Amino acid sequence: MVKIAPYGTWASPISPADAAAAGGGLQWVDLHDGQVWWAESLPEQGGRVALSRVDADGRVRQVLGAPWNVRNRVHEYGGRPWTVVRTGAGDQVAFTHWDDQRVYLVAADDPAAEPVPISPEPAVRHGYRYADLMPGPDGQVWCVRERVTGPARTDVRRELVALPCSGAAAVDEDAVLVLTASHHFMTGPKISPDGRHAAWIGWNHPAMPWDGTELCVAEIGEGGVFGPHRVVAGGAREAVCQVEWDGPESLLALTDPDGWWNLYRVGLDGSARNLAPCQEELGGPMWKLGNRWFASLGQGRHVVLRAGRLAVLDEASATVTDVAVDLPVWQANLAVADGVVVGAASGPTTEAAVVRLDLATGELTALTGQPAHLPDPAYLPLPQERWFSGPDGEAIPAYVYPPHNPDFAAPEGELPPYVVHVHGGPTGRWSAVLDVDVAFFTSRGIGVVAVNYGGSTGYGRAFRERLREQWGVVDVRDCAAVAEALAAEGSADPRRLAVRGGSAGGWTSAASMTSVRTYRCGTIMYPILDLAGWTGAGGETHDFESRYVEGLVGVLPQAAARYQERSPAHRVDQLAGPVLLLQGLEDEICPPEQADRFVAALAGRGIPHAYLTFEGEQHGFRRAETIQAALAAELSFYGQVLGFEPADVPRLELRR
Repeated sequence: MVKIAPYGTWASPISPADAAAAGGGLQWVDLHDGQVWWAESLPEQGGRVALSRVDADGRVRQVLGAPWNVRNRVHEYGGRPWTVVRTGAGDQVAFTHWDDQRVYLVAADDPAAEPVPISPEPAVRHGYRYADLMPGPDGQVWCVRERVTGPARTDVRRELVALPCSGAAAVDEDAVLVLTASHHFMTGPKISPDGRHAAWIGWNHPAMPWDGTELCVAEIGEGGVFGPHRVVAGGAREAVCQVEWDGPESLLALTDPDGWWNLYRVGLDGSARNLAPCQEELGGPMWKLGNRWFASLGQGRHVVLRAGRLAVLDEASATVTDVAVDLPVWQANLAVADGVVVGAASGPTTEAAVVRLDLATGELTALTGQPAHLPDPAYLPLPQERWFSGPDGEAIPAYVYPPHNPDFAAPEGELPPYVVHVHGGPTGRWSAVLDVDVAFFTSRGIGVVAVNYGGSTGYGRAFRERLREQWGVVDVRDCAAVAEALAAEGSADPRRLAVRGGSAGGWTSAASMTSVRTYRCGTIMYPILDLAGWTGAGGETHDFESRYVEGLVGVLPQAAARYQERSPAHRVDQLAGPVLLLQGLEDEICPPEQADRFVAALAGRGIPHAYLTFEGEQHGFRRAETIQAALAAELSFYGQVLGFEPADVPRLELRR
């Protein structure tokens, strides 16, 4: 029998522990000799990233158990952390280990083998970092190396290097072969089929990799060092995001000279042809090094991701055709062999699974199961994909998740509270996949709407660049417009709207609470709060994003007034209501200094607030106990501010 109870008070079978159990993540799926390999974050093991594979008998085996943590901090977001190389001793797995950031080698087929380092031990902790690993010639591992050159967060230099699998570099730093250093930022190099050339993508400050990059090609000289490079695609207003060799004389590249990431064939002479022109995003932003949005099937056919949906591009007909599958959203980790596609895919009620798709038969096989504590589908919300109109008539895409619990209904006439979820990046996007955090709220009678505000990816360069010099304006305005539209149509209670987000989403949440009066309260997670500090000169962020704000806000010193005016750190006196701040204490991207100052400025102002910090957490929360504590605190916070009593979480203490 359905019970009648106010929104926010519904009893839910989805606990914070369930959300934490589903809070891991599959990543870096690949194929080696027909076998599927992948990495996976394990919240119950402190967020350790394990490496697993499917053996020939079809059983899943963890290749590297604790304490090995297959992760790296290149660009602080990390990059492809493993590869399989063939050596005289057989197949070996090369991988980066989080604790010391060194590269290790271990026998692929010997479960008893112990990893041994093949990169040197740096003089300072994490002084060398490696990512985008791939096999090189002559028993080498090719990769990107970051070197810490000084005490500042921006004191970092990068080279493309070769590490000998012999282990010589582990004891002799001179054994590391520096291949080239063409740009301040680079992807790992890829060798041509004939072994004569290498190709990679490079870019320099102040560009971000979705602004402008260059596709570089160089001959491989004597001793393996690259000769002078030439740029064959890309530029200041063109962003190549993936490159693969298509034979010894040509490349396949995802790039966007016409404003959309399409697939091109690029000759070594710089000639380029769009294989299927379309106003569709077949690529994405390079937040991590090593993503793959396309893979070649042969005979002029390629699997691609059309804004996350699997499709096949056919050169002969110049078409891109969706592939109908039960799991519609795929990660950018595509690999193919003999007409079979492998990757990580998910759906609105399904966590990501490693899957194999036979394109000839359409058979989709899940190689990994769902989490043991996955909630009953009856309690999971189904997203409603909608478009809203902004104040200037621009279209704003969003996913709406109304309150949903088969055991409860609200009293007649009551409107539900709603939380606006702001994704990070801001060059990111929300996709319609299962998020147990969202279900945690909707099953208790709290609506959620995830907004792909101007600046989000998946809608072309023009939409992405709506945020150029408008961060803190367009994002705030778009999110508020969606919240207010839901209230105007009678879907949400206009007096009980909240905003939440992490990283850049934390910025927008804080900027919203200090510039508009749409929301009663806000949850601000590992945020940017002071624009001047979040620059290379300010010293409060890492090298990769240290000049990001020049495009998002403006160039200093000309835009200094804009930096001051928009920063929530300088607008604490204009807060519209209570705030909850959540912060990892080892965060190098959005360090705790900014949140510390913001909370200190709140003291004594009479605004209810709470500030929770978490030891051992970097940017984003990975540990099960952190995820549980953060969700429980957030629910209690909403209950106290929006006027309901949650059923099953401890009361969060709010200060004034």
